Amino acid sequence: MDGTRKSGRGSNSAQLRRYNERIVLQILRRAGEASKAELARAAQLTNAAIGAIIQHLIEEGLIVEAGKRHDGSRGQPATILRLAASGAYSFGVRLDRTNMETVLMDFAGRIIDRRLHDMILPAPEQALKILLEDLDSLRASLSERDLARITGIGVAQPFNLGAWLHELGLPEADFRKWEGYDLAGDLEEATGLRVFSENDGTAAAVAELFYGVGRQKDDFLYLFLGPAIGGGLILKGDVVRGKTGNAADVAMIPVPPSSLTTAPRSRQGWDLLLSRASLVSLARHLDPDNFPSMNRRGLHEAFERSDARFEEWMEDCVAALALALRSAFSLLDMPLVVIDGDLEESFRDRFRQALKIAVEATAPEMRNSPDVQIGSFGHDAGAIGAASLPQFFNFSPRAAILTGGKDTGPAGAGRTDDRSGFPARAARLGSHLATPDRTD
Repeated sequence: MDGTRKSGRGSNSAQLRRYNERIVLQILRRAGEASKAELARAAQLTNAAIGAIIQHLIEEGLIVEAGKRHDGSRGQPATILRLAASGAYSFGVRLDRTNMETVLMDFAGRIIDRRLHDMILPAPEQALKILLEDLDSLRASLSERDLARITGIGVAQPFNLGAWLHELGLPEADFRKWEGYDLAGDLEEATGLRVFSENDGTAAAVAELFYGVGRQKDDFLYLFLGPAIGGGLILKGDVVRGKTGNAADVAMIPVPPSSLTTAPRSRQGWDLLLSRASLVSLARHLDPDNFPSMNRRGLHEAFERSDARFEEWMEDCVAALALALRSAFSLLDMPLVVIDGDLEESFRDRFRQALKIAVEATAPEMRNSPDVQIGSFGHDAGAIGAASLPQFFNFSPRAAILTGGKDTGPAGAGRTDDRSGFPARAARLGSHLATPDRTD
């Protein structure tokens, strides 16, 4: 591409073209819309280079012209460009110890359809059968043309499904059968689609980075309050995986034992955060004898009626999480905590306010506290995160982040020369064009 400015990203023209195309898609994803001139400035490309890229992306069906911008200036009105929602599709599979969900998502990050099962996770063979039936059902939502634009299946699940059952108060059931089971491999063999698997907290953080707070914020710790509590870490606009893919696994942070009479007794004088900060611990406190059968609706109803047992759990949960966040803040010095969860927005808003107060109350002398914001997707965070993984790998300039720069890894496989030249600075391009932050 002769019009592209010189750089140290490599001499392979095909690789450089793919890189620049992904940069443009990244900017439009963060900005929502932009003109050709804005794209050229943000990507630091010449008009000729950006024109060729835009034309190719339009021909590929990945971006569309969305009208003219009339701003009163001289000359022709600028043509506005946006991502084409029908440009690509992906499936997302979210597994947890107490539910399974499969979604179909378009290129704009919108869920087209879903299948949800509130149930104790069955044995792998039965779960695979359910997932394949759900995927076949979701395919019916697409035309023959759109079926050809499916980029793959993303899978988001806890790292150790068969671990921490005592802390979560769950029966052993079929969880142990999941240890060592290759769900991604079996899904790929059965469907013929590429499968990208990732820790559920990291996948949800990808959703927030791609389509949520990450459009304006480059540094935050992400938390998701579900049956257990999960997390992901975003620094300098990139996902931080860690050596094993479990960076920001806040569930494992040690905290004092719970004061709730329904909590499992501590084995060593301290507990893991997941034993106090989880919806399973809430369900157990509300109904110790039947809590495995409780669903999200029942939990939210306890919140809405201000059940005394809910208030007791809320105080215990927030106290433990505030201490854990103080530890995380001391180590990471991150300016923002984004918290999301399975329950409805009214619950998340109250939880955020209580957590913000508790974190500030635990601040040592002369130390600040991170801001606390609600996440963008609620219960959909894990599913959108899972569905984002194939699109992240196929269209993001930061695809090497989740794969550790290797040919294969938890986020999938691919040719190294497709990814090795993608620097982290691409993560921040377009942020100045994005919609301003929500007011607190």
